[in-house]
Amino acid sequence: MWIRFWNENFFWLSPKHFSPNTLLGYEWYNAGSLYFLLAIPLLFLLRRVANISLRQRLRVAWLPSQLGKKRVRILRFLPDVVVSLALICLVLAVARPQKVNTKIQRSSEGIDIMLCLDVSESMMLEDFQPNRLEVAKQVARNFVAGRVYDRIGLVVFSGEAYSAKPLTTDYALIQAGISEITPDYVGASGTAIGTAIGVATNRLLESNAKSKVIILISDGDNTAGSVNPLTSANLAAYYNMKIYTILVGTEGEIAYTDRETGQRKTTRNTIHEQTLQEIAQTGDGKYFRTPDRKALEEVFERINQYEKSEIKENKQVTRQDFYRIYLNWGLLFLVMGMFLRSTFIANILED
Repeated sequence: MWIRFWNENFFWLSPKHFSPNTLLGYEWYNAGSLYFLLAIPLLFLLRRVANISLRQRLRVAWLPSQLGKKRVRILRFLPDVVVSLALICLVLAVARPQKVNTKIQRSSEGIDIMLCLDVSESMMLEDFQPNRLEVAKQVARNFVAGRVYDRIGLVVFSGEAYSAKPLTTDYALIQAGISEITPDYVGASGTAIGTAIGVATNRLLESNAKSKVIILISDGDNTAGSVNPLTSANLAAYYNMKIYTILVGTEGEIAYTDRETGQRKTTRNTIHEQTLQEIAQTGDGKYFRTPDRKALEEVFERINQYEKSEIKENKQVTRQDFYRIYLNWGLLFLVMGMFLRSTFIANILED
């Protein structure tokens, strides 16, 4: 009970309020007032100089003999020191020390993104090192790692398309899902681009996000599936889904490793851009052609800039004032100084 009473009424008497750590931990609302601290020693000095010519040596008959003259000369400064301490505390009070606590709450509606990754046989060509599929997986993982607040899902396709991962903010889960992708993930041969867009669209229909995006990565034309790619793109556009298409690979003789024999072989590769260009145009997105890893990374960085979540910040600032502590100390020292100057102690201490 007594501890609580002390803390509520006399906590300001603690000397910790004058420790360097405490004083440096404040934010000073009227920081300019602290310059007046420099004037206090000057005022103290001027007063002592001005009083030299007027001061008279007063002797008190009953002054104890053991109190030496040297000690009296030192103690005569006590009133001025106490008054100086009072002025210092009052200046600190006027400077208004505060502790500021800032809480920032961030929120975002986020963007829902479906990644559609082609795992057809041609994605094993080695114009990208080690091959197109592995580079696309690596860059896609980096893209996922760089998102904030957005939900991301994964569709894997070749001759058919499967929803490998649902929309989620568990980016580690999506990255793990991308790492697990192999050329045998789907099984059916071919490139069913229209089916992949259809699966991604179905996933996004469940979304309430303000912005919905499909990113399709492929190296060829639509060669499988029962759904026309432009039909799927028009359906996605009807539901305000934006489609970015990325074509990976180069034309010409390209090496690859035969998966059955392990032998190195070459094949003639031809790029078919028209389908992916029309899909991006229909889906109000953009088409990108990436002949190497660096270009693919740059494309994902551009998409990262295009599709940014609008982050809202709610900042709450609370300020706690501590000027009363120094005001109380200042008044206390001021009363002590007045007492020393107005009583017989002044006669003892004056030189």
